[in-house]
Amino acid sequence: MNYKEKIEQIKKKKNAIIFAHYYQVPEIQDIADYVGDSLGLAQKAREAETDMIVFAGVHFMAETAKMLNPNTLVVIPDLEAGCSLADSCPLDKFIAFKAKHPDHIVISYINTTAAIKTETDVVCTSGNAVQIVESFPKDQKIIFAPDKNLGGYINRVTGRNMVLWDGTCEVHDVLSTEAILKMKAENMDAKVIAHPECNAPVLELADYIGSTTGMLKFTQTDSNHKYIVATETGILHQMKNNSPEKEFLVVPSDETCSCNDCSYMKLNTMEKLYLSMKNEQPEILLDQETIEKAKQPIERMLDISRKLNLI
Repeated sequence: MNYKEKIEQIKKKKNAIIFAHYYQVPEIQDIADYVGDSLGLAQKAREAETDMIVFAGVHFMAETAKMLNPNTLVVIPDLEAGCSLADSCPLDKFIAFKAKHPDHIVISYINTTAAIKTETDVVCTSGNAVQIVESFPKDQKIIFAPDKNLGGYINRVTGRNMVLWDGTCEVHDVLSTEAILKMKAENMDAKVIAHPECNAPVLELADYIGSTTGMLKFTQTDSNHKYIVATETGILHQMKNNSPEKEFLVVPSDETCSCNDCSYMKLNTMEKLYLSMKNEQPEILLDQETIEKAKQPIERMLDISRKLNLI
């Protein structure tokens, strides 16, 4: 079956829009109406004026789209497309953790469940995390959840002492300095670019640290011609599209040189994308109370980002 053709037909018939994260397979990125990181996707979901949003990403991203556009049908190609980072922060344990720091506000990375967002004061993404934190006074006590690597990076660059939840992304945390040093020795002319979800020793080796969108823009404007990329492999598709004359080498996840893929992101396929649009399933369903409570910290993030000209 020509899934591309069928998807385009259904999209027009059902007045649908397709959003895809940078970590999706190239075929899905190419057919999407918008490809971006969490911040860009949240903004586009809020602005969408369609009857159906098809979210090719992971579950928390589709939840965010539903919160920001509650009257629109939101479907995801595979309901099992979760997130190891979001899973590392169970609601009951986080509530108990919050109770130990009653004088702290909560800044949560967008990679969390809707339930955790209901316990959050303001959400952030990797693209605006530093600026969101810095929008609060220096003496403001903060809990940062769930990614301890991103939180630690923010603490180092801002001089803050946020209390960090002990969670990580299995895709980024697995990357090692040994692998990067080996690649650097074999590619002396390459620059290392890394996502702030990587652990601190890896970030110390980076020539540039930024979100997926930040890394993409850096490779477009930087004068170098070779890059060692410490993040999920999906971003390489856009990097190669935008800078075909440049070379990109992804840091492997283990000693077998396996590609650093997010198994959850890669659950989505063209066939599943087609079926989700055709059947309007699996649908993202959230109760009204959760939508109202979880939407507030996301709206605060978008408002702060607009004031700071980040979007």
